[in-house]
Amino acid sequence: MTLDDLRVFVAVCEAGSLSAVARDLGCTQSAVSQRVKRLEREAGIGLLERRPRGVAPTQAGRILHRAAADGIDGLDLALRRLADLRAGDGGTVRVTTGATTVRHFMSEAVVAFRARHPHVNLEFQTESSSRRCFEAVADGSSELAWITIGPPVRGIEQHPVVRLPWVLAVRADDPLAGRERIEPDELAGIRHIRLPENSTSRMRLDGHLGHREAGPVPPPSTTSVADWDTALLLAELGVGHAVVPQLPGLHAAAHPALRLIPIAALPPLATGWAVRRWEALSPAAVAFAETVTSCLGGGDTERLRPAPPAPGSR
Repeated sequence: MTLDDLRVFVAVCEAGSLSAVARDLGCTQSAVSQRVKRLEREAGIGLLERRPRGVAPTQAGRILHRAAADGIDGLDLALRRLADLRAGDGGTVRVTTGATTVRHFMSEAVVAFRARHPHVNLEFQTESSSRRCFEAVADGSSELAWITIGPPVRGIEQHPVVRLPWVLAVRADDPLAGRERIEPDELAGIRHIRLPENSTSRMRLDGHLGHREAGPVPPPSTTSVADWDTALLLAELGVGHAVVPQLPGLHAAAHPALRLIPIAALPPLATGWAVRRWEALSPAAVAFAETVTSCLGGGDTERLRPAPPAPGSR
């Protein structure tokens, strides 16, 4: 049983086809089949079953597939880290974020980290949802992901960093602009700008508002957006009202036509890091994560103490 045999077997399980894997590898279907048969001889049990269209793992095959896929992902990540270390004294920190994360949560930290670690490469990958960020961490393409803290995800640790209060964003000349605060029950009649589809923040907000309205229906909406910044821009233009988290990088002086009204009765939204295992992070990744956490310790957000992963998150 070799590592190459396991790589081929995992590829076959995921493609559901011997011929497709052979094409990808530039070899014959017979060569792929021989690798699988070698694994079956060593395991002493059948790992694949033929179907009218392709193949599928047997029960034993599914067990080996899960174990091999996890092991290969971890090994590939380790090999990438070793390559980073060979390339220089700092290596690379790969971070997956939302579209506006770096601007609002990491801009100060990037500058501070670069001054302390000039030889470390920072690579940012943008994803549209926390789910996609979790996937990037799980498959090893990123060490760190900045996410909205949500339910436990198998194989992923979530570490809250800051808690963001909810605010109602309105145009400065809006009738609500002079309010010092607004209650959740008053949101039912506003022209609501919906948060990103399938985002954790939207599900949390809908859950809070739906519960208060004694029903599953959130406030009415005529507009939806892909990110928080777009919601704020549309509110500033007078298109509607946006219920959004109060972002740490949002400065009133840069948005004179915008007013943010606290919604104190809504539970704050927690955001922070997602990792596979904190203790397995590279020293550079730990340093960057801690720099971000330190820089977010002041301002309008409330810093949370580092928390252990939620039960069932491993």
